[in-house]
Amino acid sequence: MSKTNESLMQRRTAAVPRGVGQIHPIFADHAENATVTDVEGREFIDFAGGIAVLNTGHLHPKIIAAVQQQLTKLTHTCFQVLAYEPYVELCEKVNAKVPGDFAKKTLLVTTGSEAVENSIKIARAATGRTGVIAFTGAYHGRTMMTLGLTGKVVPYSAGMGLMPGGIFRAQYPCALHGVSTDDAIASIERIFKNDAEPKDIAAIIIEPVQGEGGFYVAPKDFMQRLRALCDQHGILLIADEVQTGAGRTGTFFAMEQMGVAADLTTFAKSIAGGFPVAGVCGKAEYMDAIAPGGLGGTYAGSPIACAAALAVMQVFEEEKLLDRCKAVGERLVTGLKAIQAKHNAVGEVRALGAMIAMELCEGGDVHKPNAALTGQIVAKARDKGLILLSCGTYGNVLRVLVPLTAEDALLDRGLAIIAECFDELA
Repeated sequence: MSKTNESLMQRRTAAVPRGVGQIHPIFADHAENATVTDVEGREFIDFAGGIAVLNTGHLHPKIIAAVQQQLTKLTHTCFQVLAYEPYVELCEKVNAKVPGDFAKKTLLVTTGSEAVENSIKIARAATGRTGVIAFTGAYHGRTMMTLGLTGKVVPYSAGMGLMPGGIFRAQYPCALHGVSTDDAIASIERIFKNDAEPKDIAAIIIEPVQGEGGFYVAPKDFMQRLRALCDQHGILLIADEVQTGAGRTGTFFAMEQMGVAADLTTFAKSIAGGFPVAGVCGKAEYMDAIAPGGLGGTYAGSPIACAAALAVMQVFEEEKLLDRCKAVGERLVTGLKAIQAKHNAVGEVRALGAMIAMELCEGGDVHKPNAALTGQIVAKARDKGLILLSCGTYGNVLRVLVPLTAEDALLDRGLAIIAECFDELA
């Protein structure tokens, strides 16, 4: 009997806990560049990119070739037992790419959550402090510490009790919803007055562009004032670039566009084109604050993933993907703004590079989030052969994370489907 999405969904329901969500009731069979084909043979345009993991597309031939070559050498030793050159080479390349005119070192791990968790460990060891300030709308991962940093209870930490203490929440600046740079800085000052002295805060962690929070871009002046505030109080600034990194915003790291450098930078997702590697890069003196044995992991910096990541960096250079990112972003934003001009349900189209969002509202009122329409658009687009994602604190933001390697014709087909969905539903 041939496999169907429905039969596999039944098996999934019986075998996999319900806490593992699934946006689309589809089982992928194979993929190529910016398309995915399901087990029933239907092809979909992929505007999700595995949630910002596939900036270089599905199965990029140069990445696959690098992995295949590494498979003939070794797949695992545990770097802390027997080292291998790809780990060191990747750290060297990341050190060179992360913003900051200072000596850097990089730790490799496996997931974004692990990277963020380790950045907090490093900040605490380097400063001798324990407190952390995170922001409203933040998403930093699913481990206990990173859930504490994440500014959204449902669904991420619902039913799990209180998360770790010593974490304080400031406002993320968002002009659309009336939070100015002054307001956001004032919210940090309130923490210093009401909750914790600056000398008790090890780090302030921020996404230069919020991911799950709705793709809000931190204003450049806010980031500069945040840097000055951290410098004033001896607090480390951590840039969570798990989703913004590896070229999604038009520069390899989004902080390159913010005019300041973070002390520690986390990265993951697209850095290895679909293979699991993540890391923390930061000032060498801070990265060295933890004694040997205090950092690492059995699979951390897998040789397979390192080989893939080195190939990703090569592909970005050879194929000029940062330039392509800007072109993709401009093409998609132009198309989405044309839809906005016809439908007042679109409150805003925003982007940094090819990290693109449409915020949906009721009757043109951006203060009335329209999660229902957002869900309907995602479902209708799927019926028409386009995979989309939603996000946002209120679930009313459509996000586009299409591979940067997608052809213009495919981008236009995706835009046409989104336009049809709005014409039929909005």
